[in-house]
Amino acid sequence: MATLRTVVAVPTFFLLTLVLAAYVSIVSMVRPHHRHIDSVIHFWSRLFLSVAPVRFEPADTSHLDPARQYVFVANHLSNFDIPVLFLAIPHRIRYMAKKELFKIPLVAGAMRRVGIIPIDRGAGASTYASINQGVAAATRQGYSLIIFPEGTRSRDGRFQPFKKGAFRIAISNGLDIVPVALDGTWEVWKPDAKVFFPGHARVIIGEPIPVEGLTLRDLDDLRTRAHIAIEKALAELGVETA
Repeated sequence: MATLRTVVAVPTFFLLTLVLAAYVSIVSMVRPHHRHIDSVIHFWSRLFLSVAPVRFEPADTSHLDPARQYVFVANHLSNFDIPVLFLAIPHRIRYMAKKELFKIPLVAGAMRRVGIIPIDRGAGASTYASINQGVAAATRQGYSLIIFPEGTRSRDGRFQPFKKGAFRIAISNGLDIVPVALDGTWEVWKPDAKVFFPGHARVIIGEPIPVEGLTLRDLDDLRTRAHIAIEKALAELGVETA
């Protein structure tokens, strides 16, 4: 059943994604960054999760200020992480996507128009300039950011060390860090797997970590605090991190 579901659902979902991308591109020409676009993104996210399907429990977000922007940092397990987070986080969020996704017709244009930030890991210093421009544009429009500081999906489902980029962005832009723990999506679609399975995702959204008064000299401490916060949240979910 999993194989049959994958064979049928993936091409169907891809075609629907192209249709939605074309629609978003048209809407954004007339009403750029309108909240209706976020509604379309949420619809796409629910559609994505229905493919497996993936169920997830709503997270407690009562401790977040709806008027503030944040950098949400999460552990990264699967391609299903993005739609889960779009639905779990109540803020308008955008994320960084690898440059290969920007080669897909229609999808590339839609991603650029809605504020998704392209990233080329092999471009060196030019990458930082491009990311800074993308972050500045996104925050001007009122978006929060979701970043996976591990840099890539976990190959074995275990929690990995963090890179510095997300925390540099947070400090440089004065955006508090919000640690987010994800569980359950790795079992749905493991890296390099050809078939996905139904699953149950769980999310814990932690308390914001203030960056006010911090400089880049505090970057390592901020990174450690966020890593520890997610590690503790994963332990609450019963996930082994060692």
